[in-house]
Amino acid sequence: MTDIVLRVDHLNGGYAGHTVLRDLSFELRAGEILALLGPNGAGKTTTLMTVAGFLPAISGSVEMLGHPTRKNSPHQLARLGLGYVPDDRALFRSLTVRENLKVAKHGGGTLELALEYFPELRKRLDITAGSLSGGEQQMLVIARALVSRPKILMIDELSMGLAPAIVAKVLPVLRRISDDMKTAIVLVEQHVQQALTIADHAIVLVHGDVRVSAPGDVLRRDPTQLERAYLGQSVDPELTQHAQTQDTQTQDAKTQDTKTQDAQEVPA
Repeated sequence: MTDIVLRVDHLNGGYAGHTVLRDLSFELRAGEILALLGPNGAGKTTTLMTVAGFLPAISGSVEMLGHPTRKNSPHQLARLGLGYVPDDRALFRSLTVRENLKVAKHGGGTLELALEYFPELRKRLDITAGSLSGGEQQMLVIARALVSRPKILMIDELSMGLAPAIVAKVLPVLRRISDDMKTAIVLVEQHVQQALTIADHAIVLVHGDVRVSAPGDVLRRDPTQLERAYLGQSVDPELTQHAQTQDTQTQDAKTQDTKTQDAQEVPA
């Protein structure tokens, strides 16, 4: 039984027939964090909106928790286990923090679960969302997504309008959420080095094309590859093949384990 919760295969997406995203493929397992990086206009938001069903795919496929998503609406995908945090936060500003959290309550989730990760909101439960600071609003919108206990959480531009200190405070919470709840997270983030401190894997998009796909710690140790990708210069081709190589090695190891087990079960 596989623990892959999201599989994107040769995905092409865009608007009104204009292709913005080209040939994107990746797999995400339960409890993993994928950082989706790249300059403005690279296709990051298009990726999230296409995967979440807000935009139709031009071609390619998305499989979520073993189910093809092409014919599913965003509402149906949410019921399936997808949580989505847009870059504009989309809070009900005239409602209190408590009311914003209750709006998302379904599927056995609780407010207490969300507040466990963002205890700063406990003292603000009866304050309207519009009265919160930018950092508190971002905590609230993530907390609201957690109430439904998502299996996959996609967060677009976490740091937009926030001070770096707030971003540095919130990112480790996402790592805890992923580890504790086994929630797979796709994170679009402009603070690249901070994102890489929590990401298991990172993909860099430039003009809709994948320039780099590699483990987060590899890119964190070698930031020159990121700089070259952002500047449109050639990068180490091994980085774009790293994921495929690892998948092949993993499959080979599983095959070898199966052969070894079969050999051990043959009577002498």
